[in-house]
Amino acid sequence: MNAFNQHPDREFRARELHELLDMPTDEASVNVTRARLGRLSAKASSLSLGEAATRNGLNAL
Repeated sequence: MNAFNQHPDREFRARELHELLDMPTDEASVNVTRARLGRLSAKASSLSLGEAATRNGLNAL
């Protein structure tokens, strides 16, 4: 997580994430990460900001 905090504006590729986090870098493992990140970003972009805040409990703050 330190790499993300140090470079918040940088885009990381799935293989780079695996290397930074000492995860397996075989193609199958990297493909799983790509698929999960793709689903996560698609879901996040489909939610409105208010809806996402409500789902995450941020409106209670």
